[in-house]
Amino acid sequence: MRWQPLDPKWIGALTLRGSYSEAFHAPTLPDLRPAGTQGAPILPGDLRDPRGLTQGTSVPVVVSGNPNLKPEVAYEWTYGAVYSPKWIKDLTLSADFWHIDLRSIASFVDAQFITNFENSFPGLVIRNPTTGAITEVTNPSLNLTRAIVEGVDYEAIYILDSSIFGHGDVGRLTFTLNATYLSRFEFQATPVSKRIGLSGEFVNGALFTGSLPHNRAYASVFYDGPAGTWLAGFDTGATVHFTGQYEDENIGLTDSPKLNVPRTGGPGDNAAPFPQRARKVAAWITLDLIASYTFDLPPSAPAEVPGFAKDGGKNVKMKDGKEKNVIPLSTAEYNPCGWRAWLNNTTISLGLQNVFDKDPPFVAASVANNYDESLATIKGRFWYVQLKKRF
Repeated sequence: MRWQPLDPKWIGALTLRGSYSEAFHAPTLPDLRPAGTQGAPILPGDLRDPRGLTQGTSVPVVVSGNPNLKPEVAYEWTYGAVYSPKWIKDLTLSADFWHIDLRSIASFVDAQFITNFENSFPGLVIRNPTTGAITEVTNPSLNLTRAIVEGVDYEAIYILDSSIFGHGDVGRLTFTLNATYLSRFEFQATPVSKRIGLSGEFVNGALFTGSLPHNRAYASVFYDGPAGTWLAGFDTGATVHFTGQYEDENIGLTDSPKLNVPRTGGPGDNAAPFPQRARKVAAWITLDLIASYTFDLPPSAPAEVPGFAKDGGKNVKMKDGKEKNVIPLSTAEYNPCGWRAWLNNTTISLGLQNVFDKDPPFVAASVANNYDESLATIKGRFWYVQLKKRF
């Protein structure tokens, strides 16, 4: 849907827009296979029995697919607006709110999760009929209940043309701010379990893994040379990238029994044993620079060459009164060649990324490399040269 409710002559151009879509994702063949593989037995210290009946024995876990696995489905909608005010020329503001409702999420879960919600997964926890102790846990692919993700994308673009100052055209500046705010990321594994808020923290699990900061943005300013001059192909600018701070995977760091309150401390069964280990991942800000020049050479002028007209030559009356057939001159454009042809439509770029050589922020729960490679990079500062030719 796209609607312009007002006349642009009044307050400027205002556009309202929105969309709705549905999607599905069918399970893969490995997800559907019924065959199982028995994993290493889980020691009693790694598996807690909520009923308190399993003690002093190991519990084997059988990992398998699930022939009854259903497709994942998603319901997505967005709505927003784009506005260009009348009193500020070349300014464009936009904001879009988006909502994703993901259901029947197909995923593996751990044996502890199945044990905690035993009633929601009948037949997966096998107990001794006499003592009630757990003798085996079947861990197939499961359809979990739901995840809801919401956020706002917003952008501001302003183009400043130097000619508006009345001192000639010396180029233009383009300012851009583009950002995303993740307001909500809630996950509910079963209909009887509570929703867990994951936004603003690092998640390390079988289903969702990675950083979910609330704020991410970039701001840039670029200069383009004035048209009709040799600076017309010159383009240079700077971009600042920003990733806001967020919570580390404090549930595991503090060993907290409360998933939504991982920093709880003090005495009691619901307190985290190690609240002092809770930490935040620092914000990460980097600066990139780039300068490029595109050659746009004027085409060669048509040259006069001797040739024949369609009707051959023509008779021209000479001074002595006699007529003479004269071959006319025609024009032709030769195919350009040489260094001008190779240089035309060629762009040379020189760039510098991560100018201040900022290291990625430390993430304690990312045990593989101690930083989240989905949001940051360990390459550090580096420069590059790029040559692009368009034919």
